[in-house]
Amino acid sequence: MVFNMASVSKDSAGNRRILFMGADGKRRAIRLGNMNAKQAESFKIKVETLASAIAAKLPLDSETSAWLGNIGDDYAAKLAAVGLIPARQSRTLGEYLNAYLDRRKAEKSKPNTINNLDRVIQDLIAFFGAEAGLRSITAEKAEAFKAFYIGKGLAQPTICRRLKSAKMFFRLAVQSKYIAENPFTDVKGQSFTLSKKLQYVSVADTHRLLEVANPIWRTIIALCRFAGLRNPTEVLSLKWEDVKFLTGRMVVTSPKTEHLEGKGSRIVPIFNALRPYLEDAYELAEPGEVYVVGGKTGATYRTSAGENWRNANMRTTFLKIIRRAGLIPWPKPFHNLRASCETDLAGKEPLHNVTAWLGNTPRVALQHYLQTLDSDFDRVTKGDSNGGANSGALAAQNRAQTESALICPEMTNATESLQFMAFRRVMSDLGRYCSNEHCARGDSNPQPAE
Repeated sequence: MVFNMASVSKDSAGNRRILFMGADGKRRAIRLGNMNAKQAESFKIKVETLASAIAAKLPLDSETSAWLGNIGDDYAAKLAAVGLIPARQSRTLGEYLNAYLDRRKAEKSKPNTINNLDRVIQDLIAFFGAEAGLRSITAEKAEAFKAFYIGKGLAQPTICRRLKSAKMFFRLAVQSKYIAENPFTDVKGQSFTLSKKLQYVSVADTHRLLEVANPIWRTIIALCRFAGLRNPTEVLSLKWEDVKFLTGRMVVTSPKTEHLEGKGSRIVPIFNALRPYLEDAYELAEPGEVYVVGGKTGATYRTSAGENWRNANMRTTFLKIIRRAGLIPWPKPFHNLRASCETDLAGKEPLHNVTAWLGNTPRVALQHYLQTLDSDFDRVTKGDSNGGANSGALAAQNRAQTESALICPEMTNATESLQFMAFRRVMSDLGRYCSNEHCARGDSNPQPAE
């Protein structure tokens, strides 16, 4: 029996319908309403494709799948009624996004993560409307949503992060079969790095900070700059039971990455630059103190933070310490302490060791942490006695510049420099002639020396 043959008929009122034979051998009809002949014929071909796929138990081709995703709910319901497709699940934007957020809360996602997701959800609902169907949001409307963010004057990194979340929402809607395509697929937020906000904090400047800080803040600064710990999450979570002075290691708990398998903690060396400050903190700690950053100050920061580390608000105090040390505050103060630590280590140790100790990946380190310093240029241009900078090339360059100044100091513009180069070339050729044996014999037609 042939299942994939279908036909189009039209009644006296001009309404068209498609007749086809189902996989069960029964004849079925799909009423198309007042549709023109060309559209009805195209619809019939898709019906034949669907019926054939069901009969042969084969997956649909990409073109038919895309067509199904774009047809309206009314036609999808008619196809479902005759058994050609499953009943379409239709959800509103508000219903879908709120259900997603509830699921993330039930999964105990981080409070900051919930807050960030909720902000984007509220923006989407405000722009499109809570009752908007997921299928009604097109690529054109998604671009308009990006323009909405730009119009609000948000920073480019903020726009990029929020668009990334919106794209994630609709990607999951595709996976759940609510929509066929992600309207945000081609909506690009300009890529960005932290390079413009990176600033190297030297060891000398760090010591100036340590000199004016109280004992608690000396420990905080040392852990950030000399061990690269994230602040406040890792610094405030570090416990004395995890600091092993004898073996020179400490176990650092990382709340930021604990949701990733095997990334909840890492082992970090007690670097030589850090050890004196840890030992001082240990001597000053009250008996029974649990945390390395302890005392009333540490307890206050942890209580204020709770599960939302952002509320610890350590930045304000640190900026005061920076000014007290006679330094100009730099962007992202704690991040740059960590970045400076990673930059120093990367100049001495293999990158896979450095990133294992600091708890990021080589890609993230290269994009958001590592910096090229003036000392790097000095090292490769002045520190290598066998390098070109200290070879004959430098002496030759200096000699040529000296000769130029002695012979013709007024030659300063580009044209005069070219003329002088030509002059030197002629003089050089004359010198070669004079060194020729023919010239030495007094020949009237000397030949240039080879």
